[in-house]
Amino acid sequence: MKEKEITYQITNTYSTMNELTENTKNVWFVCHGIGFLSRYFIRYFESLDAEENYIIAPQASSKYYLNGEYKHVGASWLTKENTEAEIKNVMENLNAVYQAENIPEHVNFFVLGFSQGVSVAMRWVARQQIPCAKLIIYAGSIPNELEHKDFEFIHPEKTKIINIVGLQDVYLTEARMQQEHEKMQQLFGDNYISKTYEGTHRVDRKALQLLEKL
Repeated sequence: MKEKEITYQITNTYSTMNELTENTKNVWFVCHGIGFLSRYFIRYFESLDAEENYIIAPQASSKYYLNGEYKHVGASWLTKENTEAEIKNVMENLNAVYQAENIPEHVNFFVLGFSQGVSVAMRWVARQQIPCAKLIIYAGSIPNELEHKDFEFIHPEKTKIINIVGLQDVYLTEARMQQEHEKMQQLFGDNYISKTYEGTHRVDRKALQLLEKL
């Protein structure tokens, strides 16, 4: 048995919310967690001021039916199968969205990854050296292969690194959070902000308002 490889072009969607105008202050590039579609995930950001915030939500291309039923569809960015090739595909996906949106220089550019989207967002920022005003690690795990040198292009005075998690998040236990903070220390030293809030493993609207102000 032989496993071979091919390369081909695919078409995918992504979602946006609000309008990008001269009054826009912040552009959020938000990577959803496993099981989401971008058009549903983006609704969590409705609480942000529509005039000042423009939201871009890329869509993971690998889709599947949720809960073993042929009703609701979700998506996953990556699995342990052929991971490096899939990471390259995801990077091309995010690059295409980023280029299509042609984000102006006058805005603050925020990159946020939620849950599984954390690994996607951090790899994209590191591999593509994406300049951003905030890199937000929201209730997810930092990829083990990332090293301090991958983020040396980031200037602490220009980019805020923020780690945030809900205190009732069942996936991020105290031991797991300690591991994540150790990773943060390895990557960023003391140049990051750690925040918690009263909430579970979901995007919290009050937490987003806090993140906007940090």
